[in-house]
Amino acid sequence: MKKEENIIVGISIGDLNGIGGEIVLKTFEDPRILEFCTPVIFASVKTISFLKNHFKLDVNFNGINNINQITHKKINVFNVWNDRVNIEFGQEDPKIGEFAIKSLEAATKCLKNEDIDVLVTAPLNKHNIQSETFKFPGHTDYLAKELEGKSLMFMVTDSLRVGLLTDHVPVKDIAAHITPELIRDKIETVYDSLKKDFQISKPKIAVLGINPHTGDNGVIGVEDDTVLRPTLKSIKDEGKLVYGPYAADSFFGSNNQKNFDAIIASYHDQGLIPFKTLSFGQGVNYTAGLNRVRTSPDHGTAYEIAGKGKADNSSFKEAVFCAINIFKNRQEYASLTQKPLKINQKKI
Repeated sequence: MKKEENIIVGISIGDLNGIGGEIVLKTFEDPRILEFCTPVIFASVKTISFLKNHFKLDVNFNGINNINQITHKKINVFNVWNDRVNIEFGQEDPKIGEFAIKSLEAATKCLKNEDIDVLVTAPLNKHNIQSETFKFPGHTDYLAKELEGKSLMFMVTDSLRVGLLTDHVPVKDIAAHITPELIRDKIETVYDSLKKDFQISKPKIAVLGINPHTGDNGVIGVEDDTVLRPTLKSIKDEGKLVYGPYAADSFFGSNNQKNFDAIIASYHDQGLIPFKTLSFGQGVNYTAGLNRVRTSPDHGTAYEIAGKGKADNSSFKEAVFCAINIFKNRQEYASLTQKPLKINQKKI
């Protein structure tokens, strides 16, 4: 098992006109974090130097052109480009989107090759990254294509974990997307993640309904009764501690989330609105279900405060530590399950 200080955290720089660069450098301005990991920022020394000077941050870094040049106990900047980047904070710019994708693609390549151990992504602008060669709504969909496994958006803190049956799906299409197969896949992903990534031996999972009041016996939609409820019963009958569907409007208000290890919402806003209300600034967006670890902060590019030195790096710092912890938990789980203790069967 790798020593803790040798865990290599790759970082894609995100939208340079947003707050990504600021929160990344603020996080590593504290030298104590280098005791836990070795960061590799995928950008360029010129770009990171500009950000350091603009925000007047006390950070030093080691520029590298080859991943084998990584130096531990230092902030490494992998030169993905040599171009001069015209950063205009707060502006949406397709050219800046191109640099964001260059950073993400380089970091993902190193993640696949195990040159880095985990990936932490700074926020993207989903609109300005679109091109003929990159047609993904965001990080999760891109990584689902590049890595092995079945991806699931999993929003996590120390005390709250919220997964989604559907993520970037228009509201009008949600019910059609939710099938027994999808429900089973997502619950299985959450269940496995809780065991392997969060060391919970017998996960207890709540599932929120699709329609208001879970359909009110068919008065407000039939999907809860015809699709969700029978599928959940079948999964529970197989031995998993899965409960629901629960009416989403009162679930969090009654603090029912405290009774479960994870909550699975039917769609994006149903899960993310309460999560961010309860945990904003401390939450982490974790892509569960893949063969590599990727996390990100629970917020976007925040153009309105970009470049002003006002960005709070708390969520990004949490994303770094979350990635480290999940990586270590996975190693421990693999060690325990793949190398069972041999029993001495000597005759007495």
